[in-house]
Amino acid sequence: MTPPNNALPLDGIRVVALEQAVVAPFSTRQLADMGADVIKIERPGGDLARHYDGALNGVSAYFAWLNRGKRSIVLDVKSTDDYETCAKLIAGADVFVHNLAPGAVERLGFGFDALAEKHPRLIWCGISGYGPDGPHRDRKAYDMLVQAEAGIIGMTGTEDAPAKVGVSIADIGGGLYAYSSILAALINRGKTGRGERIDISMFECMTEWMMPPLNVFQGTGNTPARAGVRHNMVVPYGAYSCADGDVLLAVQTDREWRRLCANVLESAALADDPRFVSNELRVANRVPLESLIDAHFSVRTRDEVITLLESADIPTGAMNDVASVAAHPQLTARDRWVHVDSPAGEFSALLPPHNLQSSPPRMGSVPALGEHTAEILAELSGDATRPAP
Repeated sequence: MTPPNNALPLDGIRVVALEQAVVAPFSTRQLADMGADVIKIERPGGDLARHYDGALNGVSAYFAWLNRGKRSIVLDVKSTDDYETCAKLIAGADVFVHNLAPGAVERLGFGFDALAEKHPRLIWCGISGYGPDGPHRDRKAYDMLVQAEAGIIGMTGTEDAPAKVGVSIADIGGGLYAYSSILAALINRGKTGRGERIDISMFECMTEWMMPPLNVFQGTGNTPARAGVRHNMVVPYGAYSCADGDVLLAVQTDREWRRLCANVLESAALADDPRFVSNELRVANRVPLESLIDAHFSVRTRDEVITLLESADIPTGAMNDVASVAAHPQLTARDRWVHVDSPAGEFSALLPPHNLQSSPPRMGSVPALGEHTAEILAELSGDATRPAP
């Protein structure tokens, strides 16, 4: 049978999400974008991310980003009737995702062992800060705390002061690993007929991203230094001061290094200076080298330096603020902005970067709290069928 033209890879897959805040909702939103029917179970009062702010005419910026395309049902799982409803939803699901505190779903009877016995095809994904065991198991795991624990804050910022990354990378990274693991489990289920247990630790995800500096430490005993808006393991790479502002450049190959010296810094001989002939030496001698670059750029305008960099085919980029990204010509030229409905009207959203040519994402609306409760209950009672994709 030929699938319909608007079919998406996850059409027909049902996901039940006992989720809140960022990390789990980000993973399940990817599944919804790819066609899955994501049923978001919210406690009375709603996902806490609904109340972060009212940036989009009363709708939270985070909630709008994380929850489009899902169906919202309000359940108090501590009440008998709602507990039974939750159990029925999980029984009919392909995937169950939660980011409750470790041990919470087990106490509810929704742990992997209990569910796998009844529903052997179910893919069970738990997301937590530090994993289901170990001495940090019960620690609260908000994004900044995990960034700090994994050493990311210690690696970020200037020599004088560390800084957190400006977006929620621990939540985003954990959500993406959950998403990719669920996809792998769905593929494997197609081969074996059996579900899977997935335990995602945000801390382990961020430690994986820290492996280059950890490898440096394990191999040399040294820790790469914080370098502000410059790379701490590649030189020259970062923001350099011109007469009227900063310009960014990146040099990663010997050919780029030689072109930078000859065509931008106007000193071909500099490429063979014994202090700078390899990236490792340039990192060790970054102060004199970056002083030379700053001195050369400081008497030239940004436009002049950018022209030199582009003519020498040296990678360069702009230091954009949020408003500049919103108006970025590359996003406009590629039609990346679309309109999404929400309880407070339309807002602009970025098309997700999956970019499957034959399967553009399904950009569903942002649900109001409990918007689909009656609809989902009717489906469970047999009085309605699940919505067509």
